Amino acid sequence: MTWRPVLSRSVMLRHDSVRSADLLLLPERVVVLCGNAGSVVRLCDGSREVDEIVAELGERFPGAPVADEVPAFLTALRKEGWLQ
Repeated sequence: MTWRPVLSRSVMLRHDSVRSADLLLLPERVVVLCGNAGSVVRLCDGSREVDEIVAELGERFPGAPVADEVPAFLTALRKEGWLQ
């Protein structure tokens, strides 16, 4: 996949230290990211292709099924309009 994901203009990624969770802040909505989803979204800065994101996460989390799960996760975020 040659797409270089980046957060949409109306979306911000923040860490909530009270909840100890990463959040996507959208107009009139907050999405709480579970598990390592925040680690994935942080890599979506428009400079990396999906394959590069998968490779980097594969190094960070050896043995995790990132090659299957990360592209599907990013595609879902794109369908929501949260990634471009």
